[in-house]
Amino acid sequence: MSNTIKLGRLKKRSEFLYVREGQYRAIGGVVIQMRNNPQGGDHIRVGFTATKKIGGAVVRNKAKRRLRACAAELLPQYGQKGHDYVFIARDGTNARQFEDLKDDVKKALKILAR
Repeated sequence: MSNTIKLGRLKKRSEFLYVREGQYRAIGGVVIQMRNNPQGGDHIRVGFTATKKIGGAVVRNKAKRRLRACAAELLPQYGQKGHDYVFIARDGTNARQFEDLKDDVKKALKILAR
């Protein structure tokens, strides 16, 4: 398993809104949105978000940290080059065991790759 792919970051609101118009999959504790990168290339860009519905700042930041860890581990292997991804935390993101959360991310990425 090669983790040599450097993940780029989505930072601007317009980038998140662009990815929102693509495909998505919601499984367990995560929603993953995916869309072709408009600039092309063979890199993967990723962004993370959590709404106030899931809790205060501490809860949201913990959820995003967990999603970042999953993305860093799984996107190089299961992500598609030339695509942008947005990981959205759900209510159960922090309550799930980390291995279960990784399984959710892996399943969603495999489905989106079809």
